[in-house]
Amino acid sequence: MNPRYMEIGNWQLGFAAALIVVNLALSAWLRLGLARSLLVASVRMVAQLLLVGFILDYIFALEHPLPVVLIGLVMAGLAGVAAVNRTTRRFPGIYLDSVLCVFAASYVVTGAALLGIVNVEPWYRAQYAIPLLGMVLGNLLNGVSLALGRFMDGVVRDRDLIESALALGATRWEAAHPLITASLHTGMVPTINAMMVMGVVSLPGMMTGQLLAGADPASAVRYQIVIMFMIAAATALGAFGAVMLAFGALFSARHQLRGERLRLARGDKPAR
Repeated sequence: MNPRYMEIGNWQLGFAAALIVVNLALSAWLRLGLARSLLVASVRMVAQLLLVGFILDYIFALEHPLPVVLIGLVMAGLAGVAAVNRTTRRFPGIYLDSVLCVFAASYVVTGAALLGIVNVEPWYRAQYAIPLLGMVLGNLLNGVSLALGRFMDGVVRDRDLIESALALGATRWEAAHPLITASLHTGMVPTINAMMVMGVVSLPGMMTGQLLAGADPASAVRYQIVIMFMIAAATALGAFGAVMLAFGALFSARHQLRGERLRLARGDKPAR
């Protein structure tokens, strides 16, 4: 018997939405204070997904590269901003740095996949380009955020140690190298952990979606393997670029730590 795609109607969608009551009940019982956030997040998610579905339906019918590229630029820009918003500290230019790193890493990896792996013709087919880019961005922004946060927090926490090393003649690279490697490690850990248990503990979203849509399991597995390698590569590139730009912003060419450039996410007080 051939696999059959099961349509989800409004009633089924409403029943799924009712499951959020579990979260609301736990929040009320344990006084977690998350009820409002859960409701706002749920409403935003539904509204955003419905809007995206409407837009994608329109774009899929156009079959033109311009809207696909524009949607990709908006997605990358929002991901870059979201990566910074998840950190607790800021320095001048951090938003631009994050957007550039997220854009470059996601476009390079997604472009390589579309042109050299999946071999989509034409390359701008929205059915492939936008979902692949979206999955890469969703994981990439998390890696960039973790790496940036680890680096900036480390600058504040280890400031005395770093300045002592610089005072004793260490170059800025020698003084910051342990922090750079620790930051990149932090940014890559979630992706590595996901890869370690994939297929044994968890079935990833893309593979599950294809199976529910009736795709051949072997084909769904191949696509998921491609996606995970794309995510790993993009996360490594994005996190490395973001940390190196942060390194350049917080360590001067004269081998001085510029910790005064760091500020808390809210307020104007230096992050000392």
